[in-house]
Amino acid sequence: MSARPVLGIIACNRTVGVETAQAVMNRYATAAMRHADCAALIIPSLPDFMRADEVVGRLDGVLLTGTPSNVEPVLYGDAGAGDGPFDPDRDRMMIELIDAVIAAQRPLFGICRGFQEINVALGGTLRRDTSASAELLHHHAPDGVSFDGMFDHRHHVDLVEGGMLASAYGAASLDVNSVHYQGIGKLADGLVVEAWAPDGLVEAYSARPNGAPLLAVQWHPEWATDGNDDSQTYFRLLGRALRGEL
Repeated sequence: MSARPVLGIIACNRTVGVETAQAVMNRYATAAMRHADCAALIIPSLPDFMRADEVVGRLDGVLLTGTPSNVEPVLYGDAGAGDGPFDPDRDRMMIELIDAVIAAQRPLFGICRGFQEINVALGGTLRRDTSASAELLHHHAPDGVSFDGMFDHRHHVDLVEGGMLASAYGAASLDVNSVHYQGIGKLADGLVVEAWAPDGLVEAYSARPNGAPLLAVQWHPEWATDGNDDSQTYFRLLGRALRGEL
């Protein structure tokens, strides 16, 4: 049996009891391992104890996940305090990881915060009003809904003709879940829009820095993936990328 590719998945610093733990929600790992048909290793966000370039060369690609924490505004040139929680060690590790993955010509995929992180690391900015602006759709469910109810909040996105996602889905639009308070402000140079929300917010982008594929989405394909063919398609793209087929 041939060895499957190995995906690195970034961890967050989360409080478990009274201690800090390196955590990845199972749904990210299981969706990737099942539908990208890969093995996975967790990359701790402990930049004081390891460098990203020490591990990236041993991986076939990296996934930056969603999480409750937000990227600190100072990283995209915003002097405002922003809305926490924040995870400064993940911020530091993700910037190192993105640099190391691109330098090593490995695939890089992002979901939700991961989508925002890549844009920031490459010089873009974020806006923090995607659930409150009168100019935008509400991109997050109202306060007080259940956890499952947050992921029932949905809207459609228009796929860019000829893009990686439009080609993979064979469709002009998708219906996606929307669970984010922040989104793209200025898109970083070199990133190509793959999907737009009806209000003009960027919902997905791609690139090929140093030749390897980069693909990130604002929505959550890892949520209830087994019952959603569209979400499975995202992870099948990841599997192809890990095998050098994308």
